[in-house]
Amino acid sequence: MYAFDFVKPASLDEAVAALAAEGAQPLAGGQTLLPSMKQRLNAPDVLVSLRGIAELQGVRREGDQLVIGAATTHARVATDAAADYPGLAALAGQIGDPAVRNMGTIGGSIANNDPSACYPAAVLGSGATVVTNTREIAADDFFQGMFTTVLEEGEIITALRFPIPQRAAYAKFLQPASRFALTGAYVAQFADGVRVAITGASESGVFRWAEAEAALAGDFRPEAVAELKVPAEGMIGDLHGSPEYRAHLVRVMTRRAVAAVG
Repeated sequence: MYAFDFVKPASLDEAVAALAAEGAQPLAGGQTLLPSMKQRLNAPDVLVSLRGIAELQGVRREGDQLVIGAATTHARVATDAAADYPGLAALAGQIGDPAVRNMGTIGGSIANNDPSACYPAAVLGSGATVVTNTREIAADDFFQGMFTTVLEEGEIITALRFPIPQRAAYAKFLQPASRFALTGAYVAQFADGVRVAITGASESGVFRWAEAEAALAGDFRPEAVAELKVPAEGMIGDLHGSPEYRAHLVRVMTRRAVAAVG
């Protein structure tokens, strides 16, 4: 590690002001940022912690939406969202290990947009809205590719607004050591249609599988996607699996997610 300044603001306004400093970077749960700093892949001059800001935490229902503060940990989402949005709560409970779930935050995960992270699939699959200190962004417009979003310099995610579906479930084929998704599928059924979001598979990051959405809208059963295929072109290939393998897992995990909905 190396020398840097640490700032712990008590309010969102203080955090925005602190991030205006040259070389400042927000610190949420630190599950990605701190390891990257140890490896000298990231070298901020100032870390601005968002953990102590009360207005960025908590889970609450507002009408037909579930609003989750960006600094809310995975562990808290797993417990506090269970009654209103069990599919999302179950996903949160599968992230990492207990240490990661008690430190990592939903806002940090979404802002980082790791191509194998779980939350981006839930956000995109739910058609959620990303709320920042300056605007509201639809999930379909937020994710721009691997580790890339539309967030601007100094912009802070403050909350996520999830429309509550009729039913939803997540299924992932995990890498045992990291517990990231080799491929994961989030399926949510709403009164006006079905959304299917895939993580861990594509070089472009999380994406919606339109063919599966259309098939499931007419027949919400695992058999509806049994014959669908996803091209291997553009899929991730590494020591854990070839592009063809991940393309196959897209269908398998989607079927499992639909079956889990019941």
